[in-house]
Amino acid sequence: MFNVETYKGSKEKQYEMVHKQLKALLEDEPNRIANLSNASALLNQFLDETNWVGFYLMEDGELVLGPFQGLPACVRIPLGKGVCGTAAGENKTMRVEDVRAFPGHIACDAASQSEIVVPLVKDSEVIGVLDIDSPVKSRFDEEDQKGLETFAEILTKSI
Repeated sequence: MFNVETYKGSKEKQYEMVHKQLKALLEDEPNRIANLSNASALLNQFLDETNWVGFYLMEDGELVLGPFQGLPACVRIPLGKGVCGTAAGENKTMRVEDVRAFPGHIACDAASQSEIVVPLVKDSEVIGVLDIDSPVKSRFDEEDQKGLETFAEILTKSI
């Protein structure tokens, strides 16, 4: 049975808890879609001030929409385009304080003000990205980046 969790303590401690919860959700489950779906639901419940949490997966050289929580989204994103395509193309986390100031930003939800995108890397290859949007400018900080990069590392082992 699952309950809504109230996370307490420092942000670092809160991320440690969500990492433990992710590991428990992934344990003995080989299905990629199930794992990505539960991961997006877990992050959506964990993070405050977000309006979209989900995944884009590499397919034929472009990112294709995967499991997510939020409003309907752009289905395909070319590498190098927008925050997601840039993160995947450069294989680096992109933390954007103001998406309207990001050259080539792809606006799927007009409410989004800031964004963080973490590449999912398996066997040295980008297989997708974790994408999180917020209606608040500068929502994501270095601790979020570190916590979400660890989350992505844990998840990537199970997809």
